[in-house]
Amino acid sequence: MAAPAAEKAKTSPAAMPSQEEMMKAWMAAATPGEAHKKLEPIVGSFDVKTTSWMAPGKPPEESVGTSENKWILGNRFVEQNVSGTMMGQPFSGIGFTGYDNYKKKYVGTWMDNMGTMIMTTTAAVDASGKKFSGCSTIDDVVMKKPVKIKSVLTILDNDHHRFEMWAPAPDGKNFKTLEIVYTRKK
Repeated sequence: MAAPAAEKAKTSPAAMPSQEEMMKAWMAAATPGEAHKKLEPIVGSFDVKTTSWMAPGKPPEESVGTSENKWILGNRFVEQNVSGTMMGQPFSGIGFTGYDNYKKKYVGTWMDNMGTMIMTTTAAVDASGKKFSGCSTIDDVVMKKPVKIKSVLTILDNDHHRFEMWAPAPDGKNFKTLEIVYTRKK
């Protein structure tokens, strides 16, 4: 005896979308939009002043450098190239930031010459469109485990933005580990 039509519908796979429906979905996911435009103030050449703290209550280290930020891949991502010094050593880093239309979140990666790991970030922007609050994951090579890091990128105006980061201290409480102030070169 054949199974009733309702029973077949429960067990048969969903019908594939048409080629037109698939193309429409891919185009929506691939096309830069208003969310991408919110990153425009971080594009350009910047002088950077970095303040970093190695532990809570310890004096900070300050350093300077430059950041060259440009749109890539048809204004889908901002590529950031930073050079300067950190802890008395030459420093260089590269990051990519964009907006994932499918996930509806800002996404990013960061790599630098102070390690061999990649930090990944997801973030959301507030109603003003100027404060991006994110959560990152990076491997802690001392504690030998991944750690969650909080970050905030604030667009102060078209020529200035600030990046701040908080990470867990040995007691498990977050403390501010990094502040980078970007000033557009004129």
